Amino acid sequence: MMSAVSDHLPTEPISAVGVVSSHIKALDDYYVVAQTTDGSDADLWKDGLFKSKVTRYLCFTRKPGPDVVVDMKLTDMKDALPEGFTHIQETLDTKDQAMRKRRLCVKLSPRATADTAVYDIQISAKSKYHLVHYTCIGEINNMGIWYRVGEVPHLQLSQQRASKVNNDAPSDITRTTIGRPSYEHQSSGSYTMTAMDDVPFGIDQKFYDTAKEMQRVNLMGITIKSLAQIEEEVSRGCNARLQLPPLAQNAKQTILGL
Repeated sequence: MMSAVSDHLPTEPISAVGVVSSHIKALDDYYVVAQTTDGSDADLWKDGLFKSKVTRYLCFTRKPGPDVVVDMKLTDMKDALPEGFTHIQETLDTKDQAMRKRRLCVKLSPRATADTAVYDIQISAKSKYHLVHYTCIGEINNMGIWYRVGEVPHLQLSQQRASKVNNDAPSDITRTTIGRPSYEHQSSGSYTMTAMDDVPFGIDQKFYDTAKEMQRVNLMGITIKSLAQIEEEVSRGCNARLQLPPLAQNAKQTILGL
């Protein structure tokens, strides 16, 4: 029989898988698979003959990180650990033994290099049910563990789209540059671009006009004069000293007998 859980793939892949001792208080950013697809208890530790206070529930997180889960396996305790896989040995909340009958193993891969990853995990109560778009990794306590795989989006795709938009932008804008240095071509013949390329430069019109003489500036009681003004005042001072007053002229004539 076929059973569809959801036709929509989650937006983010699973970045970590674990086991917890209780589904009542979930860890931050973790989702606990507390029930099977038909609503039954998804306890992975329970025994069919004897009641036990020990419980184990599978959990996972989609919190973005450097790694993603790309594969999962369920093996016997005596089997060798599959190459590239990690054994979930302890519970995340109490650090106790995770599972007692079988061993849950996951394989991580850097997100930047992963083409596909695990996006969802479900547990079914009856093995005769087949979940659409899901793969079964095995059974434990008459329950099947299923996972769904999807493609991993990469940032390179968005960067390529942004580059395409920039290349499609109109190029008929006229730019005027003044005094821009010429760039040398590399030995391969390609143009060397810099961060200042295509930035318009210009000189303000006020710098083209040179004032005929500097204006007087009073800074903290000090008057700043131009060289011409200083020379003119010095010249006037010298002429004033050379011209004697009338009384001095008469005295000079009397002494000289003029």
